[in-house]
Order: sequence, then C-alpha cells, then structure tokens
Amino acid sequence: MAPTPQPPDTGGAATTAHGPGANEPPGPGDNGPGEQEPGRAGALGPPGWMALAFLLPALLFLGAYMLYPIGFSVYRSLWDAPGTTFVGLDNYVRMFTNPPTFVALRNNVVWVVVAPIAVTVAGLIFAVLTERIRWATAFKLVVFMPMAVSFLASGVIFRLVYEQDPERGLANAVITTVQDTVAPAGDYPDAGPREGSGVVAADDGGYRLEGTVRPGGPPPLVPLVGTAADELPGSAEPALEPDAVAPDAVVGTVWLDFTPGGGGREGAVDPEERGLPGIGVRLVGADGATAATTETAGDGTFSFTGVADGAYTVELDPRDFTEPYGGVTWLGPTVVTPAIIGAYLWVWAGFAMVLIAAGLSAIPRDALEAARVDGATEWQVFRRVTVPLLSPVLMVVFVTLMIYVLKIFDLVFVIAPGSVQADANVLAVEMWRVAFGANDQGLGSALAVFLLVLVVPAMVFQIRRFRRENS
Repeated sequence: MAPTPQPPDTGGAATTAHGPGANEPPGPGDNGPGEQEPGRAGALGPPGWMALAFLLPALLFLGAYMLYPIGFSVYRSLWDAPGTTFVGLDNYVRMFTNPPTFVALRNNVVWVVVAPIAVTVAGLIFAVLTERIRWATAFKLVVFMPMAVSFLASGVIFRLVYEQDPERGLANAVITTVQDTVAPAGDYPDAGPREGSGVVAADDGGYRLEGTVRPGGPPPLVPLVGTAADELPGSAEPALEPDAVAPDAVVGTVWLDFTPGGGGREGAVDPEERGLPGIGVRLVGADGATAATTETAGDGTFSFTGVADGAYTVELDPRDFTEPYGGVTWLGPTVVTPAIIGAYLWVWAGFAMVLIAAGLSAIPRDALEAARVDGATEWQVFRRVTVPLLSPVLMVVFVTLMIYVLKIFDLVFVIAPGSVQADANVLAVEMWRVAFGANDQGLGSALAVFLLVLVVPAMVFQIRRFRRENS
C-alpha cells in the first residue's frame, strides 16, 4: 500500500501571503516603507504655518476694523465724557434713565416690527408678479435700481418728496391732485368779510348777513376782501348795485370791496370795484329752511323772485370759500417715522425681490402643477405651496433686514428735519448725537455697546441657520 502524499511545505510566508485579507489595501496603520502618518513631520500638503501666513492679512484686517473698535468701545464706555475718570457702569445707568434713549428705543422697536415685514412682503409680491409679466427683467431693474443709490442720496430724494408744498413735494402733489378732483377747492379760498360790514362767518364755514331782509326791501350788500384782484375769474365784471327792487324779490350784490390804487368807500360799491361771480347764495327763512338758492352774476348781483313775505337771512355757500387741500404733513412729529420707513421700503424692496426671486426659481414646478391639478386656486397655491417652500429664503431676507434696521442711521438723519429729529430718533442717531454732538464719548460708547448687544443675537441666529442648511 502506497503512502499517502503530503502537501509540500511552503513555510509560513506562503500561509501569510494566501491568508485572509491578503488582497486588501493596507490600513491606516499599515504604512509602507518610508511612508509617514498624516500630521507627523514630513506629511504631504503645506505646513500649518503657511496657512496661517495666508490668513494673517485677513486676521489683521478683522482685528483692526472690528475687534479693536469693539474692545475700545467697551473700554471707553466705562469712563466719563473727557475720558479722564473711571466711572464704571454709570454711563449705562445714565443711558437707561435718559428720556431720548427711550424715544430712540421705542422707534427702533417700531422699525424692527414694521420695516422688515413690509420689505419682505413687498419683495415677495414683486418676485411672484415678475414671473407673470413680459418685461420681467426691466421691471426687476427698475425696482432694484434704488439699491445703487447711497442712503444719503436716497434721504435727500425723499426729503424733497415729502415737502409740504404740493408744488415741490411729489407725495403731496399726487394727494392734492386726487383730492381736488374729488372735492375741488372753492374759487375764493382767501376771501372774507370786511370788518364792520355786518357780514359774519356762518357755522358751516360760509358767510351770512347779521340782519334779515324782506322782499322789496333795501338790497343786501355783501362786501368781501382778501382776494387779489388779479386772481378773480375772467368772467368778473365791474360791480353793480341794484336800483329798483320788485315787491316779491330780494336782490343784492357780492363784490370785492377793494379799489385798485387806493381810494373808494368801504362797504359801498365803487365804479372801479369788481363783482365776484359764481358764488352760491341761499335765502334762509325764519324756521332755518332754505327758501331759494341762486348764484351771483358776473357783476356780483344775485336775485330771488317770487319770494313770499317774511324775514329772511342771506347766506353764502361755504363751498366757494373752501381752502385747497394742503396735503399731509409727512415730516411732522406724528407721521415722520412711517414716512422714513416708506423711504426704506423704496430702497430695500429690490434687494428682497432679487433674493426671493432666486428662491422662487428653485421651487420644483411639479409641486405647483400638482396643486393646480388637485383643484387649488392660485391664491391657495401661493399660500399653501409657494410660501412654505420659500420660508427659508424669506427667513434669510427678514433676519438680514432686521440687522440693517437696528443700525439705521442715514435715512433718519437726512430726512427728519431738525424740529422733529427728537421724534424720529433711533439708537444709531442718538449715539451719534451724544458722542459727536454733545461730545460725550463715554455715553456714546455705552450706546454703541448697547446697539451691538441688540444686533449680535440676530447675527448669531443667521449664522447658525446657514450652518444648519449647509450641513
């Protein structure tokens, strides 16, 4: 019987070469000859000091323009106005017990609540509408153009827009045009009775004779002054005093009791004086009811015929003496802050529109079409699909605007006149006024630190949100 053959003795090297994991790449610790682990001396890639060298200019710039001013402001806020005496937290105590600071803080709250919401909503509306118009690019260019204008120039522009005089201020020019179309001003807004003429102001804004008149009696004369002769209507003729009066008639004259060049008799119709045409005249009975109405002719005369016997009062229609609408006092203490927020909206609406439009273009159209196929209206698609999908972009826009609003300075300082600067005051303006106007660097630095404390939470929230989105 032949012996059983034995396998050849290949030694331990063969067993190692053909064992498990023989074809796998070496692990992190299985470095080949001459290869070193990362992080050790001689590792591949540039050394750490070279990265620091490239970052050094940026770090120096950051320290010189951000860290040093912040640190020095905190340090300076602990000293008095000249900077010679250490006062600790006294500047912060003064800041919170100073009435202008509370006004500025109140206005900042109004800005934070109103301005970012208004700009974000306007940007959202513009972004959605530009998807449905043909000249979308041109429209976006027009809306975004104010961003190319400095805040100083924008403030100068809106200082003129908000002028009270409608001939100079665009806002009041538009408002007065609409108002005059709906309720036109009277032809004689500056006219009024001559003193001692027996004509007094009526309760409704017009004028009336103090005494009563009767049919067939002496003609009632209503002398008015205050209107310039060159501002009379073209139909105005030389005034005429009625002579004969019928027994059932009341006839009188309304005229401008002013003789060009001087002279003339007060309360009497002179040949050089002119009548006031187109004025409404009412004949009011003893019971207060209007018996008849008419208008003055070119020579200022008016006539009521067929009048029943009795005592009557002559009244002039108040609509003929209505003053023209002067518009809104945009730069007054009541609405100056909303007016400046309107200017801020004009500047920043383009910024919000561009960012939201970029987010809108990234929304999958399938989701919108699916909602429409399911029977949703355009408003439902916008409210339940578009806005939720845009919520990250809307939040970025809102927080960014909030940061800028907390630091608002230029528009408030330029638009608000000096008389209402205290009513439109915000923290940044108060800081500038105290630090450079009153030359109190200690209190101004305390205000700057307080403003930084208000801005930092919004910045931290924004940075953390960016990190979560990029992770």
